[in-house]
Order: sequence, then C-alpha cells, then structure tokens
Amino acid sequence: MPKSKVRKKAVYTAPADRRTPVKVKQAGPSHPIYITVMLGIMVLGLAWLVVNYIAGQKIPFMASLDNWNFAIGFSLMIAGLLMTMRWR
Repeated sequence: MPKSKVRKKAVYTAPADRRTPVKVKQAGPSHPIYITVMLGIMVLGLAWLVVNYIAGQKIPFMASLDNWNFAIGFSLMIAGLLMTMRWR
C-alpha cells in the first residue's frame, strides 16, 4: 500500500512585538536572623510539647490549658515549618 504524502507545517514563532522580556529579580540568601527565628519557633514548639508531657500537671498555667497545649506546640512547629518555604 502506498504511503500518503505528509504536509510539512512551518514552526510557529510569536511575533517579535508581542514578546516582551520580563526581568526576574534574583532573591539573595535569607538573613541569618530569619533562619534563627525559624529554627527557634520549631524548637520552642517541640519544647512546649516535651514540657507538657513531663511536667504539664505541675505547672499551673499549663494544667489549666489542658489539651490546648497540643494545639500550641503543634502550631508553633507548623509555623516554623511554613517559614522554611521562604528560606533561601
């Protein structure tokens, strides 16, 4: 069986007047204070949970928070984790 003829199409290129160069601002590395705060918030959340497990009933304000201690500790750790997305 004979092959059919294939038409070749020209490759599309956008007109030059529609292509405008976009300048991308290069972001530098994160400030050391940002990294310190990020790690500090994560460690503070972890420390909050550890203290809650070890001595939570002996500390009056932690005993009054009861199960909210888990929300506070995990919220601090998640806040530090979300900060890692902006870290360069």
